[in-house]
Amino acid sequence: MSQLLDIDGLTLELHDGTRLLDGISLSVAPGETVGLVGESGSGKSLTARTVLGLVPERSRLGGRVRLDGREVIGAPARDILDLRRHAAAMIFQDPRAGINPMRTIGDHLTETLRRCEGKSAAEARARAIELLADVQLPRPEEHFDQYPHEFSGGMLQRVMIAGALTSSPKLLICDEPTTALDVTTQAEIVRVLVELRERRGMGMLFITHDLNLAASLCDRVVVMSRGRIEESGDARRVFTAPEADYTRRLIEATPSIAVRSLDGGVEPDASSRADASGRMDASALAGPMLEVRGLDKQYQLRGRPPVHAVVEAELEIPRGGSLGVVGESGSGKSTLARLIVGLEAADRGEVRVAGRERGAAPHGRAERLAHAKSVQMVFQDPYLSLDPRIPAGRAIQDVLRLHGGLDRAAAEARALELLEAVGLGERHLAARPKTLSGGQRQRVAIARALAIEPDLLVMDEATSALDVSVQAQVLDLVARLREERGLTVLFISHDLGVVRRVCERAVVMRRGEIVEQGPSDRLLREPEHPYTRLLVDSVPRPSWEVAA
Repeated sequence: MSQLLDIDGLTLELHDGTRLLDGISLSVAPGETVGLVGESGSGKSLTARTVLGLVPERSRLGGRVRLDGREVIGAPARDILDLRRHAAAMIFQDPRAGINPMRTIGDHLTETLRRCEGKSAAEARARAIELLADVQLPRPEEHFDQYPHEFSGGMLQRVMIAGALTSSPKLLICDEPTTALDVTTQAEIVRVLVELRERRGMGMLFITHDLNLAASLCDRVVVMSRGRIEESGDARRVFTAPEADYTRRLIEATPSIAVRSLDGGVEPDASSRADASGRMDASALAGPMLEVRGLDKQYQLRGRPPVHAVVEAELEIPRGGSLGVVGESGSGKSTLARLIVGLEAADRGEVRVAGRERGAAPHGRAERLAHAKSVQMVFQDPYLSLDPRIPAGRAIQDVLRLHGGLDRAAAEARALELLEAVGLGERHLAARPKTLSGGQRQRVAIARALAIEPDLLVMDEATSALDVSVQAQVLDLVARLREERGLTVLFISHDLGVVRRVCERAVVMRRGEIVEQGPSDRLLREPEHPYTRLLVDSVPRPSWEVAA
């Protein structure tokens, strides 16, 4: 079979001699999907960008990159532009970063058709609407005139896929296109990509840190680490009988609904581990740490019916316990968390933490500090969680001095202890957020939240943007803190495998309502509500298991 993309011995060095890619070789045939997996910083995205000539300034390239029979390295800018227009297209991770919020969806899609394909305005509009239908958006003609802010993340990602298809590329490069999407939306996006690949005969280079997704979608897999290829081959062989130790560690760090070790054993879920230790029974005797009764929240929108974000929510978590909240985007998970933390006021209902009512706004400095010390929250986006002007160590020290009354030296020593507890070190004390990776920032945010030893830690999609090895470190840290300190955790996630691993119990939300709750293992193995079954069925599974 002729190769659509052929990379042979690719190297990339910066002007200072730092080598970022070292001997990369891979290929993609027409109609084939090749997965590129590995941790953040392994070189996956850089390898893919090299195919389109998107390389750092003053960098030096070696080896060979042939796309559709044409050499990319050393090609004139005009030839590179022609390859981008007709041979290959790329879908990036964040759809909102790739589209102008001031222009309509139609403007975004028709620009390439008019400027590069020479189509008239009417022809471009008709083709754009056809592409919106191809990616299964429900109202293509209406969507054509809408703006990006009117779309959900999943809908906007479909728009970006439609935009990538305007030039009918032979190779589609997908760089983490579903990372921040819930399982049902991810399943829909993947279904769209598979249908388009089969109908058009496209090749796909699919970058992801989700090994479950790669196993469900890819024919072959290339595993990268530190700019090198650790292992490659047929997806089933790589994931069921890995040869490289690095691949084995990635697989073992990847949570799933039924986590299986490489020797065929089944990893116990959070509820069985809690039962074995007896912690849950003992903590239950002391009363619940969190009680939510009849919590209700509506948003009034001008000219539209009210949105019921949370409807009569009822839940509780025992001291030292953990509860997972799952559901699609827009189901009310984050609103529930904000109501519990006190970032928003409920219309009705009651929230009690450690027996204290949290419904009323605190008055006075002492009451506000006590309110903040009781509950801490770790947000989804590590890039927005920290002040870019303040070094990581000082961000933690400020919290310690404010809530603990420590002097500068004691606060600095304690901040270092907390950074080491989350897998960082002394060199990160003076590091500003812009110099840290996403995983490192999130660990700093967790260390800061834990600094005042809260009664309740709320984690809102706090691991969704992390690769599997960093995610495993964060989850292990949370489990250790629960064991050592009796920390109580409310864990919000769209990753059902993570919820199974972390939480003894789980609740499922849909359109603001809790439709099912119970032990997490039972909930995910034997779901009773149709919506819970839909969530479970949407979780990626290896293609060879589905075929069987």
